[in-house]
Amino acid sequence: MPRYTKHPKPSPETREEAMKIARGTQRPGQTKEQTKLIAQGIQKGIDQYKKQQKAKARELDKRHGHRADQKAQQGEQKPSATVVYRQHWLPWLLLVVSWVAFVIYIVLFPDY
Repeated sequence: MPRYTKHPKPSPETREEAMKIARGTQRPGQTKEQTKLIAQGIQKGIDQYKKQQKAKARELDKRHGHRADQKAQQGEQKPSATVVYRQHWLPWLLLVVSWVAFVIYIVLFPDY
């Protein structure tokens, strides 16, 4: 018996999901065999989609690996651009104004 088959069996989760979808789109008068055929088609679609996503993920990993290799080869030849974070002045102005208003309120109305 071969260890790996050409067409692997779909996972039980995939079968259940395909059957749910097939039952949800079932027409009146449709036989169980027709529903099973529709579920098989949906399973094939899900499997194909998963294969495509895995291929895309592998391709992205390869690209990421190549970029990391290129950066390692370049080493410290190029100085990287430094990021300077600047804060906006408006929050600080509002903070100062609120504290000044608070002090004025305390000075004018000490009874509260």
